[in-house]
Amino acid sequence: MAQAASHYQRIGGAQPVRALVQRFYHLMNELPESYGIRKMHAENLQSAEDKLFKFLSGWMGGPQLFVEEYGHPMLRARHLPFTIGDSERDQWLLCMNRALDEVVADIQLRRELSAAFAKVADHMRNRAT
Repeated sequence: MAQAASHYQRIGGAQPVRALVQRFYHLMNELPESYGIRKMHAENLQSAEDKLFKFLSGWMGGPQLFVEEYGHPMLRARHLPFTIGDSERDQWLLCMNRALDEVVADIQLRRELSAAFAKVADHMRNRAT
């Protein structure tokens, strides 16, 4: 029985993952609706972009770049210093879903990734609404 292709394989590997991450941060920078999460980041987004690319690589089923460099992602623990409620979750998802719409041509893959991102983003909340 053939093994199903990973999201990493289906998106096309490293280059499209990097394009998704770059578009995500570009949108975070330009959309007034994402001001709340943008101000949580350093002025220069290069480090955040690099870490998200490495994380998504492994999260989507590709090379475990983040784990190799930083260890277990411990996403929730790494985000505890930041106040994340419904608004911050929704701002993050706005940017990611727009980036998915622009970068990922496969509609089914877009839907799957969007649903998976929504679960992760919801799990990151650490304050009520």
